[in-house]
Amino acid sequence: MSHTHDHSTHHDHLGHEPGKRVRGTALLAIIVASVLIVIKAVAWVFTGSVAMLGSFLDSVMDLSLSVMNFFAIRHAQTPADKEHRFGHGKAEALAALVQGAMLSLAAVFLVYEAVLAIIDPQPISHSDVGVAVMLVSIVLTFGLVLVQRRVAKSTKSVAISADSAHYTGDILINLGVIMALVLSGQFGMPYADPVLGIIVAIILARSAWSIFTSAADQLMDRELDDEDREQIKQILLSHPQVLGIHDLRTRRSGLSSFIQCHIELDGQMSLSMAHSISDAAEAMVVAKFPGAEVLLHQDPEGEEHLSPLETS
Repeated sequence: MSHTHDHSTHHDHLGHEPGKRVRGTALLAIIVASVLIVIKAVAWVFTGSVAMLGSFLDSVMDLSLSVMNFFAIRHAQTPADKEHRFGHGKAEALAALVQGAMLSLAAVFLVYEAVLAIIDPQPISHSDVGVAVMLVSIVLTFGLVLVQRRVAKSTKSVAISADSAHYTGDILINLGVIMALVLSGQFGMPYADPVLGIIVAIILARSAWSIFTSAADQLMDRELDDEDREQIKQILLSHPQVLGIHDLRTRRSGLSSFIQCHIELDGQMSLSMAHSISDAAEAMVVAKFPGAEVLLHQDPEGEEHLSPLETS
């Protein structure tokens, strides 16, 4: 006896607002990146700083990533269709993988530029213009990251989280550029520029790794956190007529979570009663995990058929 109660109305009601916030945040990132590209290009022309050039190219990459992110998020939120019954949520994870690859390339590029600057250090002019532009960049980027983190936390969007990671890296890059401009331009320390570039490259590489692992978890259907799984079990067992549970399976795709489980009920009860209990138990889980698609299978108590992979 399997049970596939439709929670689509509830899901649409809950899923619409997070989806709108994720799209709006992705659009904001495009606007901020565009502004940063213009002001950093001007500053690079004035200063001739390698660090500033790196920061400018980083913003060019940010813009391309944010544009790609925006379309990937829109695609991820396309409703399920005949070919994609579980929706298109994994488009977000694929975008995050590309972001991780681009970040890795940026890290390699920064190291390359830094080595060139160590071999042949160049004097920096108009460092005050560069510092002013970097301060404006930091304020704009910091505001964007605050918005992204809030949205990523509330919607669990891996694409916004990935975008936030590399914009956070930008703040560190901008701070590094300011240090490089001050030390090279004001204090005559030409090697400050490339050394700080290498430090920033390491930060970018770490961000890329965390994005890769997060996206891979989604693409490989990794289970939800142990804490979430335990919470799901407790919610189901808190229903007085649910006598046991087994074979809990969970995964995340874009903004949606998928939760499947077998619940054990009194074998003597009517099919209608079992259906009502299952509906109530599903609603309890969805209340705690908005946007989740929950599928419960009812078994008579004591007749569980454990999956060989189930360890709970």
